[in-house]
Amino acid sequence: MPTQSQAQSVVEKLISAGQTVSVAESLTGGGLGFALTQIPGSSEVFLGGVISYTSDVKMKELGVKTETLDRFNVVSEEVAIEMAEGIRKKFGTTWAIATTGIAGPGDYKGIREGTVWIAIRGPVNQTLLLTLDSGRDGVRQGAISSAIGTFARILSTQNT
Repeated sequence: MPTQSQAQSVVEKLISAGQTVSVAESLTGGGLGFALTQIPGSSEVFLGGVISYTSDVKMKELGVKTETLDRFNVVSEEVAIEMAEGIRKKFGTTWAIATTGIAGPGDYKGIREGTVWIAIRGPVNQTLLLTLDSGRDGVRQGAISSAIGTFARILSTQNT
């Protein structure tokens, strides 16, 4: 299912359930929020997001702990979870989606280019590790598509 139809499904299900979502993005650079806001009616459910491209912004705006960054690195499940929890708290949304990873070019501190962590927090919590091999734009688009697709599947299992 293409990202646009998945985003449409997400917005419709959130409207139907009276729920909201916010995003915390790193490697996707606002692409996740952009994909969701392309859907008519998204203003009823999408409250906003933070593009936290640096560790400093992750800490200051999302509450990611220095200890977490030091112990696990910026591209980790633990950081993705703290990003999602931080944006959910900051915006008071039902759901939050966070993305962190290495789009490239090249590896970063021993982490392979194309490594992506996605965290979804809300009534259901899920994390997803991706290893993509599709160049910078492909990694970013793959992360956006996977985040929206995974969230759409979670919402489809909820009683709305």
